[in-house]
Amino acid sequence: MAKEKEFVKEITPQGEDFSKWYIEVITKAQLMDYSPVRGCIVFRPDGFELWEACQRELDQRFKATGHRNAYFPLFIPESFFEKEKEHIEGFNPELPWVTQVGDDKLEERLAVRPTSETIIGHMYSQWIQSYRDLPLLLNQWANVVRWEKRTLPFIRTSEFLWQEGHTAHATAQEAQEETLRMLDVYTEFMEEVLSVPVIRGQKTPSEKFPGAVATYSIEAMMRDGKAIQAGTSHNLGQNFASSFKIEFLDKDNERKLAYTTSWGMSTRILGALIMVHGDDRGLQLPPRIAPTQMMVIPIGPAKMREHVVPAAHELVATLRQVGYRVGIDDREDVSPGWKFNEYEMRGIPLRIELGPRDLAADQVVVVRRDTGEKILVPVQELVERVRELLDVIQRSLFDRARAFREEHSSPVETMEALQERVREARGFALAGWCGDEACEAAVKEQTGATSRNIPFDPPVHQKTCVHCQKPATHTVWFGRAY
Repeated sequence: MAKEKEFVKEITPQGEDFSKWYIEVITKAQLMDYSPVRGCIVFRPDGFELWEACQRELDQRFKATGHRNAYFPLFIPESFFEKEKEHIEGFNPELPWVTQVGDDKLEERLAVRPTSETIIGHMYSQWIQSYRDLPLLLNQWANVVRWEKRTLPFIRTSEFLWQEGHTAHATAQEAQEETLRMLDVYTEFMEEVLSVPVIRGQKTPSEKFPGAVATYSIEAMMRDGKAIQAGTSHNLGQNFASSFKIEFLDKDNERKLAYTTSWGMSTRILGALIMVHGDDRGLQLPPRIAPTQMMVIPIGPAKMREHVVPAAHELVATLRQVGYRVGIDDREDVSPGWKFNEYEMRGIPLRIELGPRDLAADQVVVVRRDTGEKILVPVQELVERVRELLDVIQRSLFDRARAFREEHSSPVETMEALQERVREARGFALAGWCGDEACEAAVKEQTGATSRNIPFDPPVHQKTCVHCQKPATHTVWFGRAY
């Protein structure tokens, strides 16, 4: 027990220093390490397996909605960016450029991919000739480079991994339907798989994607009250189609411009997953996404190991046979207490203990990571019982996160109340906005909060602008963000 307490003390409590807690947890859990390149991280196997699990869940959803995977070059000619001025202006401060190969200077600079609308727009103009070529629904799993000034592992790095969907349509209505459909896909994934509640809505004009007609986002609240934009979906209208001449011959035999969309979700969601569910003991992983859903630990005196350890391996084989992701730690040189702490810190949803008395009684002890509850389960009931427990934990984590968000969110009518909510109380403030970007900028300057989005279904509709007190045209969630 002494080792257990000593180990836990190595993690700074969230209430003392949330940022320090976050860094300690992701390094101690061996999710990542710092690379020699500023702002870039190394994904260690435990961290990359989490991303692979996210990929599998998202990829099957993309394919179920008719999208196919493709891959486009990492390097993008500068002339492509110049075709869409708003786009290049939005990304230019973060763009790294390739200007020379060996001793030879390139005739045209090449950007290292910050996003792929331009090069995909170019290719779509080659591929789309007729209405029969539409809709074109593609997705790309790739890495992206944006030279961030301030970085935080997973949340904001100079290079990160993501998926970016790019589609082309014959009509504005189809493009808008696609934009919102993919936002729904993201919402389902975040809430049902990661157990992270999100707020769906439209970004304000100042916050929309460079070159988009409209940007929609899902916003999540972390345990320190800050926001993370978990995913975005952009209706690009005909902006990129016009710049890259994505034209098609319609049924009426007239040439028309296509309507395009793009949407993306990155490894930032791993940071959100950690910050939403983690506690002072470390990670808490929802069962649906956890690479290891349960860890079997044989316990008891050394003289009984020859009986307990084989029985523990039989349990593992049985559980794996029905599809559970199960690990076992039967090391002799590490105490059970240390193992308990280790796997709690790594966020494994269930721990299964098997000792000599359990073996004699044909039972195991199952321990929940989320509550610490210990449950005696007969071996013959184990498969079904852990299924029930994993479902309960998945829902429990979501309910806890949603309750936390609701406790730390409130409508406000004045700048003073908004300031108190986002700074002192930490959380989201629901405020009226007149639509003037000057008022939005004033909120950011005076409180440090940014508009997160204009929610589709706000709990209340605010009547006056929080800054100028003129009639509000929108009700907006504001919050400080990563």
